[in-house]
Amino acid sequence: MPPASNQKVTIMTDATDTPPADPGSAGPVVVVSGGGTGIGAAVATLYTRRGARVVIAGRRSEPLAAVSALTGAHGVVADVSTAAGASQAIAAAVDVYGRVDVVVANAGGHGYSSVLETTDDDWDASLRANVTSAFALARAGLPELVRSRGSVVVVSSLAGLFAGPDVAGYTVGKHALIGLTRSMARDFGRSGVRANAVCPGWVRTPMADQEMDELAQRQDVGGREEAYGLVTANVPLGRPARPEEIASIICFLGSSESSYVTGAVLVADGGAHVVDVPTLSFS
Repeated sequence: MPPASNQKVTIMTDATDTPPADPGSAGPVVVVSGGGTGIGAAVATLYTRRGARVVIAGRRSEPLAAVSALTGAHGVVADVSTAAGASQAIAAAVDVYGRVDVVVANAGGHGYSSVLETTDDDWDASLRANVTSAFALARAGLPELVRSRGSVVVVSSLAGLFAGPDVAGYTVGKHALIGLTRSMARDFGRSGVRANAVCPGWVRTPMADQEMDELAQRQDVGGREEAYGLVTANVPLGRPARPEEIASIICFLGSSESSYVTGAVLVADGGAHVVDVPTLSFS
């Protein structure tokens, strides 16, 4: 049974855990989509440790409940790629905490085939998961962000700047998120709202782990760690990111420490984008 939209769990699992933020505290109110796993869960964790009041939204109740239990974040089961679901997530923040200061559009996925192999349903699913989810959540949240002079952080990808093989829908969707970010920065800056995008490279998330397992099997390289080694072999830092590393960037962009940054695209890929591919043979 999915938790009610106003459910809030505050179970402490270890004496060393950072206590969740007090709902009555003065910390900023943050809404995070895709908050049950990966980067979204890391964002919720870091924000609550810093005293923010966090609402996490997602389609699956179990991951949301787990993050809520660890952090005290307020879980909302909602599909933010729909107008109703996006409005539900924002309304929960307003109902419980009275305001919205930061919207983190993190939900995404789908789109793993070439143009020729992408069906109409695949295409629609990719755009809905990657673009419409961010658009709908931002649209629902903007009236509150104008009131609070808040900010939107959009999680795009290195695929928003470059193209990998056989990921047409995902690549187009992540590119579109950068355009969405810039459009919001242009239109709402005079209202005090900032909008910025983050483009991570490989990050150790459940989705990436699954891709590494598939790659390891296809390349017969042994296992997940060997596969991560393959995809980061030419990355200057030589490793994938931890979700917490991307979360710290998102929290920075949503904070007053980045108060004069808007319309920016911050790449966090371990240096992958600086590699001159045609010179790899000289390495």
